[in-house]
Amino acid sequence: MNVKTKRSQVVKSQSFFLILVIIVISIGASLLNPNFLTRSNLFAILQQVSVLGIVTMSMVLMLISGLIDLSVGGMIGFSTVTITKLTMSGMRLEFALVIGVLLCLGCGFLNGLIVSKTKVVPLIATLGMSYVYSGLALVISGGLFLTLTTDFDFLGRGKILGIPVLVIIFLLVTIGMHVLLRLTPYGRRVVAMGGNEEVAFLAGINVVRYKIYNYVISGALVALASLVLLSRLGSVLATVGDGYELRALAATVIGGVTFEGGRGTVFGAFLGVILLGLVANAMNILNVSSYYQTVVLGAIIVLAVVISNIGKMRS
Repeated sequence: MNVKTKRSQVVKSQSFFLILVIIVISIGASLLNPNFLTRSNLFAILQQVSVLGIVTMSMVLMLISGLIDLSVGGMIGFSTVTITKLTMSGMRLEFALVIGVLLCLGCGFLNGLIVSKTKVVPLIATLGMSYVYSGLALVISGGLFLTLTTDFDFLGRGKILGIPVLVIIFLLVTIGMHVLLRLTPYGRRVVAMGGNEEVAFLAGINVVRYKIYNYVISGALVALASLVLLSRLGSVLATVGDGYELRALAATVIGGVTFEGGRGTVFGAFLGVILLGLVANAMNILNVSSYYQTVVLGAIIVLAVVISNIGKMRS
């Protein structure tokens, strides 16, 4: 009976549904274009979604703990523009990278401080801070393209044993987030906090402190995503991070992580990232207009949320 119950739960899970959708899309796209399922194209998809995947892992941590961070796109722009500007002014790359990382950590700490100490709704607070970080990026860059004056391509374009480094980083971050949330006391406290903040507080969890910790961890992941993105592109605009927060949120929700907090899996969010990458790549190969791609992305998000809600209503 237990085995049947477990099988039933697997079949009804969002991850199982996503795997089926990924398989169907892969087969359909390969029938329309045989180049879709080639090794080179599959690696290209993983490369295209790696930065988004790293940012998505930070969003998983946020949503599961009952929080949200809409400032990640602004932080990416702020960090990458600052690093590039510093190298253009003659600073050594290593020092510029450290400053870029510290900026993201500081932004995360500031976000956590505002949300935890003022009781402002996280969505509103981080949305406002997104404009602050984006504005600072524009001030620093002057709205111009900035190009690195030194080589920094290993993270974004290097390979280890034929596997792109940024793909390895994405997979390691995914595994690390799974371990953090599922196999550590910290993760269990975060999940409990997301499930019911008041109960978590009564159980002795320092909710304020953990909110700040979560935003700092999110800042660290955004810093990593910024370095990978900068390494891959070599030159940036202040708006380079625009849209990452919404796509990361989309991948997370598609993967079954709920806005209510306390529910969802890292694996589901990982599948959400892969699904978005597959759909975008398939539509590019089939020469679908970018305007229609936006429509399809919105439809996928709505469908995923509807299916998730139907599953909760039945449970």
